[in-house]
Amino acid sequence: MRKTTRYEVYGANSLWQMYKTVSFWKVTKNFIVIQLARYTPFLPVKNWLYRTFLKMKVGEKTSFGLMAMVDIMFPEKIQVGKNCVIGYNSTILAHEYLIKEYRLGDVVIGDEVMIGANTTILPGVTIGDGAIVSAGTLVHKDVPAGSFVGGNPMKIIYTKEQLDELRKDDPIYGTGKRSN
Repeated sequence: MRKTTRYEVYGANSLWQMYKTVSFWKVTKNFIVIQLARYTPFLPVKNWLYRTFLKMKVGEKTSFGLMAMVDIMFPEKIQVGKNCVIGYNSTILAHEYLIKEYRLGDVVIGDEVMIGANTTILPGVTIGDGAIVSAGTLVHKDVPAGSFVGGNPMKIIYTKEQLDELRKDDPIYGTGKRSN
């Protein structure tokens, strides 16, 4: 189960009432900053924009691919560890606006996590250190550290232990010797 806080609304759907939950000016500022970051090819500049203007926690050497989209309303609820790759056109959400309620939840992505292209991460999810999320995945629940997950609905493809076994003779990951 995702860790989100639910807020009930009355009358029109929650998205229609969004400016009761978040300032119009905050959304406007975030929109401008996010659009600049989505298109800049300079990774250190993206991270600086996210940290400085959106109050996101972004680890050193983390890379956000072109067109990656972070939550426009609550980006400060997103934390990404060091040396991660967030793939092309992926989306990280910290909110959900529904008909009769809206939900907010922190997103925590550990260190050295690989997020494939076109992945959507829902609010209230934690992705453990060293996890790999395949392209096009809908991350709707926590991802164990070191595991490889994918699909819609997301499923564990390999656990950390299974991956370690597969990689033991790999020259990059395992104890095998590199050949030139």
